[in-house]
Amino acid sequence: QGTIIKRYKRFFVDIKYKNKTIIAHCPNSGSMMSLLNIGNKVWFSKSNNPKRKLKYTLQIISVNGNLVGINTHLSNKIILEALEKKKIDALKKFQYIKSEAKFSDKTRFDFLISNQKKKCFLEIKNVTLVRKDNIAEFPDAITSRGTKHLRDLITAKKNGYESYILYLIQRQDCKTFKIAGDIDINYKIAFDKAIKAGVKILCYDCKINDEEIKLNNQIELI
Repeated sequence: QGTIIKRYKRFFVDIKYKNKTIIAHCPNSGSMMSLLNIGNKVWFSKSNNPKRKLKYTLQIISVNGNLVGINTHLSNKIILEALEKKKIDALKKFQYIKSEAKFSDKTRFDFLISNQKKKCFLEIKNVTLVRKDNIAEFPDAITSRGTKHLRDLITAKKNGYESYILYLIQRQDCKTFKIAGDIDINYKIAFDKAIKAGVKILCYDCKINDEEIKLNNQIELI
């Protein structure tokens, strides 16, 4: 555990640790709005892989006493565990799980889940942003890639697949979730079209401490 000094070049963060400054990898390409105040407590991990340029990785930031998981690479691992343990009610009916499933030459979804009757594409989005009233929001920056995923989920639905997008809120202090249309209006437009097309929306928060992060409760979409 240390304290944040600054983030720069998107993927680097300076952390004060035991009266010295270390450079850690920041595994989050978003703006990380509201998370990067100087002096915020952070937790980081250490890798023993000699091939890594940076042996430290930022994992968690404390904001106003609330822990926030910022590692977007953990999202799919958290959801995979939840799928295997049948923690997501809407998806319990699917027995088979394939990660990084190809949909087209230009698109892969995070999961293809299926049973004897149905096939379903599932896309995961990591959520860290809270601006007021314990409302989690996505995105925290313009995301053309995210908009493309919504459009592709619509196409998948039209092609006979079930389509889901799950917003994984890596924090515990949120009561509801919404799309931040003021940050990316094109994403909001695509999101509304996806709902009308039959794409299903799921929102879950996480139980988080300095040792583990796992799926917790379903959160209401507003």
